[in-house]
This record gives sequence, C-alpha cells and structure tokens, in this order.
Amino acid sequence: MESTTEQMRYKKVFLKYMVEQQSLFLNEWYETKIMDENDLYKEKIKENGIMLYSFILNAIKGSLSDDELKQLAYEVANERIEANINIGDFIYNINLGRNIIVRNVFGANIPLNDIQLIINDIINLFDTFSFHAVTRYTHLKNKVIEEKNTFISENHRDKLAVLGQISSSFVHEFRNPLTAVMGFNKLLKKENPHLKYLDIMDYELNQLNFRITQFLHTSKADFNEGKREKFFIRDLFDEIQQLTYASIVDESINVDIEIPPDFSIIASRDALKQVLLNLFINSIDALKHKDQPRTLKVHSFTTSNEQIISISNNGPSIASEYIESIFEPFFTTKELGTGIGLYVCKKIIECYDGYINCVSNDDLTTFNIHFPNS
Repeated sequence: MESTTEQMRYKKVFLKYMVEQQSLFLNEWYETKIMDENDLYKEKIKENGIMLYSFILNAIKGSLSDDELKQLAYEVANERIEANINIGDFIYNINLGRNIIVRNVFGANIPLNDIQLIINDIINLFDTFSFHAVTRYTHLKNKVIEEKNTFISENHRDKLAVLGQISSSFVHEFRNPLTAVMGFNKLLKKENPHLKYLDIMDYELNQLNFRITQFLHTSKADFNEGKREKFFIRDLFDEIQQLTYASIVDESINVDIEIPPDFSIIASRDALKQVLLNLFINSIDALKHKDQPRTLKVHSFTTSNEQIISISNNGPSIASEYIESIFEPFFTTKELGTGIGLYVCKKIIECYDGYINCVSNDDLTTFNIHFPNS
C-alpha cells in the first residue's frame, strides 16, 4: 500500500492538472449546459460554476467546510426559485459538470487506485451539493405553494363573505313572496284537486325554493346540519321520485332503485333529502344528453365500517381532470350551472363525518355517499 506521502504527492499532481484544465473544463460545461433565455440569473450561472470548481480544488486540499458548500447550494436554490426554473435543469447541469471532470481525470496520469480515491471525493462533493440545493429548493417551493394556497383560501373566504351579504338581502326580498305563492298553490290544490298543472307548479316552486336554499348555504362558513333522526332511505327516494316524476317520464328514463326497506341513516332528514335530490336531478340532467336507453340506478350497501348510497347514470362521462374540481364552489361543467350544488352536498355530508366522491367512465358515472357505520 502506498504511503500517505505518496498519496499527498498524487493529490498535488492532480490539483496542478485541475488548475491547468480549469478553463477547458468550465468552457465545455458552459457550452453544453441547459439554460433558459428568460432566466433572471443566467449571468450568475457561470460564476456559480467557477465557485463550485474552486470548492472541488479546496476539497482535494482538505480545506473545504460543509458550511461553505451548503451556503453556495442555498444561494443557487434561492436563485432557481426566483427565476422560476425547473429544478430538473439544475440537476442536469450539476451532473454534466461532474461527468466532464470524472471523464477527464485520467489525463493527470495518476495510478488507478489513487485516482479512484480522488474520484470518490469529487462524486461525494457533487452529491452533497445537490442534496443541500434540492432540499433548500423544495423547502422554498413548498413555502411558495403554501402562500399561494393561503391567498386562494383567504380570497375565497372574502368572496363568500360578500356573497353572504348579497344572499341575505336576496333571500329576504325573494323568499317571502315565494312562500306566499307556494302557500296559495297548496290551497288551490286542496280546493281544486283535479285542476291541471298545479302539480307542475308545486314542483317548480319547490325547485326554486331548493335553489335559493343552496345559494344561501354556499355563502355560509358553517352549515346548520339540522335535527338528527333515524329514517329510511327508501322512503326518501320514493318522495324524490314523486317530485321528479314529470322529468323522468319526459326524458324516458329507466329508474332502478335497489335499497332495502330497512336501510336507515341517522342524520337530518331534510338535509340528506337535499343532497339526494340534487344528485338525482343532476343525473336526470346528464341523461338528457344521452341517447336511449337512459338508466338511473340507486343502490345502497353496508360494510363493516360504512353505509354507502350510490347514484349512477349512463349519461356522458365527466372528464378525469374535472373529477376533483366538481365539488369546489362555483365550478360547473353545465352550460347554465351555478357550481354550488355539489359543493353544498359535500359540506352537508361532511357534517355527519362522511364524504362523497365520484367515479366516471364512458359506461357509468357514479356518486358515492359514505357514512360511518352507526
């Protein structure tokens, strides 16, 4: 085995070789690296390369501290964040510089065993530098994303606050006469049970009242979940079918409800009816754009942990990129949609520690409501 003195001598030879080749290596790296013309720090990239090269020399001498390397890595990470450049370009340039040096080290004419030790030190330096830079870049990037999400969240809350003020005035001015019209319509039905069109008027008035309620719910930060009680889901769907009977017949929709008579939920009956009616009407609307046969299927099942209600239709699919967004307020795929219905459904279900999701393909679109098994 060679003595420490021999190893030091070979290091000096290699250092002399690296100094002599510095311009050649750096020029090759600079001419082949990836650089965006819009990079705010494109002039600084060459300076950083020269600095890192000097660190390699210091590392071989044994006079480089980890703090120095980390400081440069942090500075470069900050520049990459401010320049808004893909971190992949930076990693490519780092690896390119390492490959140029490692590929040419044998030109120093140093024995293989000794040159391998030097190569190991160079590789370790580049790995450490990349680790510090990427770690810092990731931290800064996450901070930027967090700040953007906070801004979006605060901006959304501001919009909802304004919406709440508008809706309070709107509901006060609109709901009073609507309630009167609904009341008089019921009296007409009672006094003239065979008068045509009263059922249709009753249905449309209830739908209008339902939409106003949705609008009001959307403007509230918290939802009033209502009084909890045990009720049977099959009974609820019987009512929903009656309310939507005209649309079902007009669109020639085959409705298939497979819910056991004893399948029950403990929640606010009115709140859950609002959710199921919304999903039911959405399915009917979707099926209007589908050729025959048109099928709307409802079924329920219980697992060891959950009670699940599924509402499916064979209408047009929902694009995969929209699946996560359809439950956000004001997002809609409908030409005349408001984008509040599914958001309200989601918030109501969450009041009962449940959740709602959607699965859609060319054959079927299914909304699944999950409740904890009580």
